[in-house]
Amino acid sequence: MYAVVRKYSGPGASELFDLIDQRSDEVKEVIAGTPGFISYTAFREGDGGTTVTSCQDKAGVDESSRRAADWISENATASVEPPEITEGSAFLQF
Repeated sequence: MYAVVRKYSGPGASELFDLIDQRSDEVKEVIAGTPGFISYTAFREGDGGTTVTSCQDKAGVDESSRRAADWISENATASVEPPEITEGSAFLQF
């Protein structure tokens, strides 16, 4: 299993998480359709938020990051800076 954490902050991040919340069904469809998808979580923190995606392998995580970036560029009206990304092999999930 592999996981990626995307931390969004700065201008436009709060608006992005409002949009994710308002269009959660669409976000679920985009991310859950990733090959090897396991789970997705989004939560707010400060003026932005963080998302966590788990997939069976790094290829799935890379694809989920590409899909997330495409969805943001197609749907966010506010300018959003690229997220801070942390990723790696996950060894425990329950």
